[in-house]
Amino acid sequence: MNTKHVKTGGFAAAVLAVATLAAWKAPDAKVSPAPSSPAATVSAPAASAVPVASYAPVVEHVMPAVVTIRVEKRASAVPTDSQIPEEFRRFFGPGFGQGGPMLPRIPRGIERGLGSGVIVTHDGYILTNNHVVDGASEVKVELPDKRSFTAKVVGTDPASDLAVVKIAAKDLPTLPLGDSDAVKVGDVVLAVGNPLGIGETVTSGIISAKGRTTDRGDSYQDFLQTDAPINRGNSGGALVNVNGQLIGINSQILSPSEGNIGLGFAIPSNMARNVMDQLVKNGKVRRAKLGVTVQGISADMAASLGLPSAKGALVSDVEDGSPAAHAGIKQGDVITQFNGKPVMDSNQLRNEISSTTPGSTVSLQVLRNGRTENVSATLGELFAKRERSESTGENRGEGKFGMGVEPLTPDLAEQVGVPRSTQGVVVTDLDPSGIAADSGLQEGDVIVKVDGKSVKTVDELKSALDRKDGKASVVLINRKGSNLFLTLRAE
Repeated sequence: MNTKHVKTGGFAAAVLAVATLAAWKAPDAKVSPAPSSPAATVSAPAASAVPVASYAPVVEHVMPAVVTIRVEKRASAVPTDSQIPEEFRRFFGPGFGQGGPMLPRIPRGIERGLGSGVIVTHDGYILTNNHVVDGASEVKVELPDKRSFTAKVVGTDPASDLAVVKIAAKDLPTLPLGDSDAVKVGDVVLAVGNPLGIGETVTSGIISAKGRTTDRGDSYQDFLQTDAPINRGNSGGALVNVNGQLIGINSQILSPSEGNIGLGFAIPSNMARNVMDQLVKNGKVRRAKLGVTVQGISADMAASLGLPSAKGALVSDVEDGSPAAHAGIKQGDVITQFNGKPVMDSNQLRNEISSTTPGSTVSLQVLRNGRTENVSATLGELFAKRERSESTGENRGEGKFGMGVEPLTPDLAEQVGVPRSTQGVVVTDLDPSGIAADSGLQEGDVIVKVDGKSVKTVDELKSALDRKDGKASVVLINRKGSNLFLTLRAE
């Protein structure tokens, strides 16, 4: 189970943790987390205008499209005595960690995880969370009718914690994606998933809040908050309205005990739709960039700046040469509108920009020295500092080998100590207990050929290593200017 330590709060200073809901080695529950369009789905049952005694018709429609996802991944390695820092030996005594020569890291074997997913197209595309399938060597999807499929990871997006997987099946039941912007606080919702591996479960509650964030960082969050009980194993499961429409993908809980206390968070369906469409089409998500650092506005700050309210996003920095700089946006400006839509806070603006196509021209309204000004900007594209190819599974990298790779550029060649003219793919990340590390590969190695065939892209490498005869591949690498042959065998 992935846990992020986030906040302390309350008069007793109780420690709260925001926890993703997929459970690695989930414990047994004790009694006492171009495809067909998602819009082309079966029609949902109509909502009733009066209170209902049962949501059974909605549940009957929803349950067949919510699946269980089981994954396997290679566990992290256990350090041997040769890797234990000397200060630990001094602290714990002379006998700590003794007992052998220099040994390699000892792998722990296979870890198994559990999550949920939602079928969104009749031909097998499934929405789930990135943290459910991240680093998985094998993904299995179990349907409510007990059929099981090996799934392919189409693409993942850690920034939104979303992923798309695909199974080879047809005429599957689906859930229609609703409009999460139309959701209101107080709306009744149902959460469906497989908590703690006990089987498909449905719980009810309401929308407690909208636009929540739990971790700013590099993530994009606009959570729907709900008190519908969700627990580990519910990750990737459905949050639906009483029309049976998918309005959210369950993602996190806030709890001091990693169990449900009525604070659950779901990724809104409109964000999920945008990310899913890009992952299916391109295998990755492109995000636009304005080139500003923005922050929220408190009531005191609004009063000090002479603002009419605490709404908007305060520009604390403008990147030189950015679209914002070219548009004339300045430090101290308050951005109050984006493409004609009021900006309530900095997180909303960040999400609005990120969901816009790079290269688009947008209109902004800013408040500067008490005056309103309108500006336009042509958005650039936001690039990650480093894309870890393993995070996107089979689509970009070679996750089953425990390594991340990317195409070699002249600048990267200089960084890893090979001639600028070298062609190949460079190893950027390694799992110490993975196959690639066991075969002798190191970070910074440039893979030049596989079985005598040159490889220049990630796809070419994947194709070359995907042997069907079970034999090891002979890999030619360039390590700091020297060529070296290694063998690499898939398990």
